[in-house]
Amino acid sequence: MKLLLTDSGVRNESIRAALVELLGKPVEEATALCVPTGGYGGPYGDPEGPWRFVSGRAEAPMVGLGWKSVGVLELTALPGIEGERWVSWVRAADALLVNGGDALYLAHWMRESGLAELLPSLDDTVYLGLSAGSMAVTPRVGEEFVDWRPSSGGDEGLGIVGFSVFPHWTEGPEGEAGAERWAAGIGGPAYAIDAETAIKVVDGVVEVVSEGRWRLFGG
Repeated sequence: MKLLLTDSGVRNESIRAALVELLGKPVEEATALCVPTGGYGGPYGDPEGPWRFVSGRAEAPMVGLGWKSVGVLELTALPGIEGERWVSWVRAADALLVNGGDALYLAHWMRESGLAELLPSLDDTVYLGLSAGSMAVTPRVGEEFVDWRPSSGGDEGLGIVGFSVFPHWTEGPEGEAGAERWAAGIGGPAYAIDAETAIKVVDGVVEVVSEGRWRLFGG
């Protein structure tokens, strides 16, 4: 799987160029499935956030990038659908657009739905993550980002990539100090990124794409 992990979507030409490179075709010729599930989780989840994401009206440019077609893949619905049906939808898509919200809630439903098990086999699919959508595929999200907690009680993501992500790091009141405390507790490589930054991962090779600010901890 090819991944493009963002803070706030495709916010500049460098990130868009990286997306096109991963797709191997213009966005206008590519099909996508959007995953709104994370927007329902945590204490701040509501029905309006997922609607803005699905409709392309969210501030973060994802669904509204001009795709050839966009479908909705709601993870909480998948356990009630025949596996072969929804797996065929995912395999046919050029990209998965994964909404932000609550990272652990999203990771939980990726596991429960079966999508987490499928993801590593999607060699040609681009996973485009937004905030929590980026954090969900990492080894840990960090206690600072835990609102909804799974029955396991931990803060583990899916571990598809070998590093953790601290999004929106220039927007909070604590700035770099907050990110440093978070990274100290992660116990592995970790990136802090801003809205103009994305992390591209292909075959385990990591590249930062940025027109803004970012920092690597423990690399």
